[in-house]
Amino acid sequence: MSNEFTIQIRVRYCETDAMGCLHHSQFFNYFEQGRTEMLRAQGGNYREIEEAGLFLVVVRLQCSYHAPARYDDMLTLVTRVENVSAVKIEHSYRLLRGDQLLASATSTLACVDRDGKVARLPDSITNAP
Repeated sequence: MSNEFTIQIRVRYCETDAMGCLHHSQFFNYFEQGRTEMLRAQGGNYREIEEAGLFLVVVRLQCSYHAPARYDDMLTLVTRVENVSAVKIEHSYRLLRGDQLLASATSTLACVDRDGKVARLPDSITNAP
């Protein structure tokens, strides 16, 4: 699996709060977008994983905010795979505006089956290029 993936995200007006800053909850949506696009770039697909009866559930998510983002800012999200085991995957994230770090975060996703029981990660994740 490739260790790092970068995407560009423009802050939309509907994602900002009354102070004109990117609302804190939106950062988590960006992190999910980073994970999804990283998997897609490596030939994986969440839809196919779910159709096979497996689900990647967030079991831990931690974020540190360093500086605000504002409407129309062009941001860079760097998503990195830190660790992959048989049943979980750990990511780290850096959200930047230019060289300025706006947020840093980590997440742990576990693989479960339709009944919510822990399952092995699909080959599309553990064997990704």
